[in-house]
Amino acid sequence: MLFQHIRTFFDRFTIILIAVVVVATVLPATGRGALLFHWLTNFAITLLFFMHGAKLSRGAIVAGLTHWRLHILVFACTFLVFPLLGVGLRPVIQGLVGEPLAIGIVFLCVLPGTVQSAIAFTSLAKGNVPAAICSASASSILGIVLTPLLVALLLGVRIGTGASLLDAILAISLELLVPFIAGHLSRPLIGAWIDRHRDVLGAVDQSSILLVVYKAMSASVVEGLWTAVDARQLIGLGVICCILLALILGLTSWLGRYLGFNREDRITIVFCGSKKSLANGVPMASVLFAGAMLGPALLPLMIFHQLQLMVCAVMAQRYARHADASG
Repeated sequence: MLFQHIRTFFDRFTIILIAVVVVATVLPATGRGALLFHWLTNFAITLLFFMHGAKLSRGAIVAGLTHWRLHILVFACTFLVFPLLGVGLRPVIQGLVGEPLAIGIVFLCVLPGTVQSAIAFTSLAKGNVPAAICSASASSILGIVLTPLLVALLLGVRIGTGASLLDAILAISLELLVPFIAGHLSRPLIGAWIDRHRDVLGAVDQSSILLVVYKAMSASVVEGLWTAVDARQLIGLGVICCILLALILGLTSWLGRYLGFNREDRITIVFCGSKKSLANGVPMASVLFAGAMLGPALLPLMIFHQLQLMVCAVMAQRYARHADASG
């Protein structure tokens, strides 16, 4: 009976996602287990982009690359609107949770967007996947330069030395673009099979999201997510992250409609323009912040990252159901 009531509000995938978060909290992956999930997640992501490459036609890829209005809007939301929200809310945030966590919120706001989960959610929601691949990948590359500059400008933190821009481009290319290109080049051989078995691609999408959630949540728990601050600060931080996420989701959705984008593009704008990358944020924070500042700088990102995955999973499923109902 209880399970039936739960299913009234959440679909099967969302219930599994919540269960994964609980399991990661109680039994986080550590040591060899963490290494295993690291490689397993990388394999799932590689397979995901390979299959997306095989699925997409040459015309669809060119359309994604040339959709400059969408890309400019996504970059503006990521590196302009988001930072303005963080700076504007900083006095209120500082009064609620203290200065160190307020700095962490601003740091969260200047990070680049996610790549893997943004594209996976866009695909699940039946949005513009080629445009999502271009926007998310470019956001990650631009963030290597823009995030340290914004941190220095808004927080006065001295920029340290880290990976070069060329290293970042090569890493992203190896992880995402190479399997995508390989899949696209394989389209003459496996494209027809992919088109006949779209359910396989959907399963890979969902599996990659679940693996990313478990891996990220495990790392957060091991780093002391639930012990770094007291209960009052944690609750306040959770509320702030909820408000911040609601604001940016509302803004990206409204801007997409106001500027006349179609449904598929609006989905891409929402999922690519509203997300922040834990994978990029952790190494950047270790360079930009030192000592006791590192934990408070990362904690808002850890909470926001988990929250955005949960909320966007529900949104993606609803978008998909609406698209199926519409025809």
